[in-house]
Amino acid sequence: MSVSALLSQTTGMTQRVRPLRCFIIDDNPDFIVAATNLLESGGITVVGVTTSGAEALRYVERLCPDVTLIDVDLGGESGFDLARRLHQRASAAAQSALILTSAHTEEDFADMLAASPAVGFVPKMALSAVAIRELQAER
Repeated sequence: MSVSALLSQTTGMTQRVRPLRCFIIDDNPDFIVAATNLLESGGITVVGVTTSGAEALRYVERLCPDVTLIDVDLGGESGFDLARRLHQRASAAAQSALILTSAHTEEDFADMLAASPAVGFVPKMALSAVAIRELQAER
């Protein structure tokens, strides 16, 4: 096969790949805006955002994102509890990779993270499209 034919085939495959779709749940509207801009500039499509667990349950089920980014501390709600509820409610086909995030370090939540259905944790200061893709690929 010639190099140009291989490149043409590779380019065609790349164009058919659907961008990673992400839903963000955080009680801080400023973080939602910053995270959306950061992830979208890295090629991840943010399909929705919310500040509440109740809305998250409705929207994640309807939108079926590839990845759901969940703040550990959602004001009066626990991101860990929400992750469990999202995991229990989703059908196998609509299972989103759940990724927890916080301004705190991963060590602060080690035991709870190990017991959660989340595929991983990303500190807010280390949030990037690359970090999200790596965790989603590990699932």
